[in-house]
Amino acid sequence: MTIEKPVGRQTEKLTTGTQAVAQAVKLADVDVTAAYPIRPYDGVMQAVAKLIADGELDCEFIVAEGEHSQFEICKHASAVGSRVFVGSSGVGWMYAMESLCVTPSLRLPVVAMIGNRALDDPGAFGVEHNDAMAVRDLGWLLFWVEDAQECFDATLMAYRVGEDPRVSLPVGLGVDGAFITHSQTLIKIPDQETVNEFLPPYDLGDRLLHPDNPISIAPQANEDWVMEIRKQTDAAARRVKDVIREAHQDFRRLFGRGGDNPFFEEYMTEDAEYVLFGMGSLGLPAKVMVRRLRERGEKVGFVRLKWFRPFPAEELAESLGRFRAVGVIDRDYSYGSPQQGGVLFTDLRAALYDAERRPKIVNFIGGLGGRELTPEMMDEMADLTKRAGRGEEVPAVSWIGVRE
Repeated sequence: MTIEKPVGRQTEKLTTGTQAVAQAVKLADVDVTAAYPIRPYDGVMQAVAKLIADGELDCEFIVAEGEHSQFEICKHASAVGSRVFVGSSGVGWMYAMESLCVTPSLRLPVVAMIGNRALDDPGAFGVEHNDAMAVRDLGWLLFWVEDAQECFDATLMAYRVGEDPRVSLPVGLGVDGAFITHSQTLIKIPDQETVNEFLPPYDLGDRLLHPDNPISIAPQANEDWVMEIRKQTDAAARRVKDVIREAHQDFRRLFGRGGDNPFFEEYMTEDAEYVLFGMGSLGLPAKVMVRRLRERGEKVGFVRLKWFRPFPAEELAESLGRFRAVGVIDRDYSYGSPQQGGVLFTDLRAALYDAERRPKIVNFIGGLGGRELTPEMMDEMADLTKRAGRGEEVPAVSWIGVRE
């Protein structure tokens, strides 16, 4: 079913998360995309192919024989001046790991959608975040979306931030499999003129690989230059937050949405004593839980992380310090990690280590393999977080919704 109507300079359309990404790819005027099917990413591959077939997008569509080649194609297309889009899911994403490692070092702003799913162990295909998180230390910027509207918005933001010459790094969009990739919601799509004002043409400058500009791409470096290359990538990653702030201001001015904070969203936190913290599609049941508990007089809120890399450590330390306790929800796992907790929990604890005000932090691992995180589970997590804030003894890490 298609519902579409004009609203000012924007059009409202009922669409899935993958279709929303495809609409943003169209308006970003992407030059090259490479595709190889794997669910739940493949919906965007099909949607982009249809836009090209219908004459709505002038883009080179290359069907690869596997994810490794798929990402190599887009990496090299980016090096010769093409704005590119690519994507995958789960083990397909991992199969492209060689290319995923090299792309940040080459400072190529490839934009990829990761339809988050489990890494096929043991035969699991539902949503988990470990697939995208596998590149968190390599120079990839990572954004997790909440719904189809944010799929569209974050895709445009990814091109704007990643292609900025101060950054020039690849960006991955975490889109929870099934819950977002295949669920329809009404989104607002701006016109081409407004998008063009927000997103300048792709320009690599003097790093463009061209016959008139012969340069070396990915030369053998080893110990002679690899430290300097790593340091340059680190310097770019440190500049990203300022670029995100600038892009976010322009986005709000042109499109009229996005919230005050570019890095995370706060929901009903004004007078909250404790909050739950997480990212991705769990925002919906978390907000239902918050509203329900608020009706009972509970001072609870929810904080949803948008940018996982760069991790907004200083901003979170300043914001979360006013709460008694924070319950971190991880849709991932990190066996053998400090506190035996999840990745998000470990990062947040590190971010708050030097903070003057440190709330009590507890961790909840749930929703693995696509298992639903229900409002009742959210209630359980909220209760444990509140008890931790009161000084009661609760487990540092709890697995939620697990059959004993």
